[in-house]
Amino acid sequence: MIGPRWLQRHQIAVYAVAVLLAVGIGLGTPAAASFFERLITPVLAVLLYVTFLEIPFVRFRRAVTNGRFMAAALGMNFVVVPAVVYGLTRTLPQEPVLLVGAFMVLLTPCIDYVIAFTDLADGDAEQITAATPALLIVQLLLLPAYLWLFMGGRIADIVDSGPFVEAFATLIALPLTLAWLTEAWAVRAEPGRRFQSAMGWLPVPMMAATLLVVIASQLPRVQDSIGRIASVVPVYVAFLVVMPLLGRFAAARLGMATGEARALVFTATTRNSLVVLPLALALPAGYELAPAVVVTQTLVELAGMVVLTRAVPAWLVPEEPSRAFGRPVLRND
Repeated sequence: MIGPRWLQRHQIAVYAVAVLLAVGIGLGTPAAASFFERLITPVLAVLLYVTFLEIPFVRFRRAVTNGRFMAAALGMNFVVVPAVVYGLTRTLPQEPVLLVGAFMVLLTPCIDYVIAFTDLADGDAEQITAATPALLIVQLLLLPAYLWLFMGGRIADIVDSGPFVEAFATLIALPLTLAWLTEAWAVRAEPGRRFQSAMGWLPVPMMAATLLVVIASQLPRVQDSIGRIASVVPVYVAFLVVMPLLGRFAAARLGMATGEARALVFTATTRNSLVVLPLALALPAGYELAPAVVVTQTLVELAGMVVLTRAVPAWLVPEEPSRAFGRPVLRND
């Protein structure tokens, strides 16, 4: 029977269908681009609301109950990842439009389907869930600082504060606030719990709808620049190779149990295109490629997850203790 759990386990297939449909529409009916573009804001708003609704803000204190995992997740995402991203992007053409899109998406850890992928790999999805509020808040605070650090004065020329603030308020702050209020309602009242449970159906369909409307609306505009966009794909693939290895190494050095180690690998590897996409869409004229650069990372990552959800439990972090990367990874007891 189809339900939220079924959708989570088959989400990559659902997304693949949405992408193929979007490409068909974008190439076959380019005149429809303006129609799909009008749908981006409402679809993104609903997607972010149901995504934020999965984050346990009302249980925020749980995020610090496992201090070792929390410190490792923050250290990997906000110290190790920026260093890796800076190194990998040195190979890109130094075009601001490519760099800003790549930096936006690679510097922000995933706070939604990372939970499902961790669960599919038999990792500690509960620990990832508890850490998501902190990961979301810290990335929103640090992203402007990292963009300035890596791009310098160029970022001031790119970002027009008006549309940027408007996008943040309507597509991030408002859904975030509504999700927090919904969670608080669910804690206090049965109707709220039923409503929140009903919303559990929506993350995968809404992600598919987002891919559909974004690709169908943007593809006709950027199809002459596919070569430039494709130049970021090797960087995204390299990131998917390097970060699982570094996450596994860090988990081994910390002596993490198997489930925690797998969770650390996935939080270090998966990225947060959902939250940064509205910001990329708010960039000024001349930066129309930036949203496509962000969405390209999502497509590469989803393909990579097909491999990682199998490779992590089978090889990278197996159940058996292994000293291949340092200290043995412990079993979950």
